[in-house]
Amino acid sequence: MEEGTEASEFRQLAERFLAMLTHQRGASEHTVRAYAREIRAFAAYLTETFGTAGHIGSVEHTHIRSYLGMLYERGLTKASAARALAAVRSWFRWLAKERLVEQNPALLVSTPKLPKHLPRVPSVEEVNRVLNSLEKPAKQTRDSGEQDAAETIAWPERERVIFELLYGCGIRNSELVGLNLDSVKWGDEAVLVRGKGRKERLVPLGDEAAIALRAYLPVRAERLMTTGKGALVHEGPLLINLRGRGACRLTTRSVGRIVKAIALSRGLAADVHPHTLRHAFGTHMLEEGADLRAIQEMLGHERLSTTQRYTQLTAGQVQRVYDETHPRAK
Repeated sequence: MEEGTEASEFRQLAERFLAMLTHQRGASEHTVRAYAREIRAFAAYLTETFGTAGHIGSVEHTHIRSYLGMLYERGLTKASAARALAAVRSWFRWLAKERLVEQNPALLVSTPKLPKHLPRVPSVEEVNRVLNSLEKPAKQTRDSGEQDAAETIAWPERERVIFELLYGCGIRNSELVGLNLDSVKWGDEAVLVRGKGRKERLVPLGDEAAIALRAYLPVRAERLMTTGKGALVHEGPLLINLRGRGACRLTTRSVGRIVKAIALSRGLAADVHPHTLRHAFGTHMLEEGADLRAIQEMLGHERLSTTQRYTQLTAGQVQRVYDETHPRAK
């Protein structure tokens, strides 16, 4: 079988394709290795199906589907099958470009539908517990557990602003660190957010977030004055690093570390990160009856379908919304 596989047209064309990836496209070693595994396995399957004298032009979409079915029988996951199909598609795309096949049969094979994995959204009570704990000055902690939690907070006023804006406004981590002082529109009770594609949107500034900002800004100004950056007290990035050296903007990585450390110290799951709070924003608002399109606008999604993925509704919640809102359900 191995000798036949080596001599088959399928194997020869597979090797030509892999050589092209390496020398012409300059693909990474990891990419070539991954493609080699998938393409060689499919070429061997074609050789078994058609024999060593088989021709690549004889391959139809039904053969590719049968191959995917065989992968499922072997216990491969949908994700693994999808990777195999992606490699086969690339191979046939190249074959069609080189005029080695008249048409690309892989175009008629749909990608396996993969399950969408969203992080577990903490409950309203869990989020409120974290936010309420950030309102307490560290010096007020008494028992050892509270003291240990307080020690994870390097700059309490700033850290509270981080949580209040991520959860209270539903903004992305990158949008958060991109905020400047003038992004806060106090007169409009809103925050001007610059999202993907440099698109701007106004997001309502909640009362608690406003209170957190008012507590943080004087401390920010004091730290800038102490480090000789007084000229930046009224401008520049909203969230600065702990030392305030050069009014350095806080990074998304730093925000991620801060959120995870505080969340863990308050008993939340280990997989909590800034985007978790964005999911919680949308999910909790929808649970409380907010309009899905209003949530879409606040989250800055172009498509409503994206917002639907960001919100996690149980079957019971869907039924309740239907019963309460649809004219024919009453």
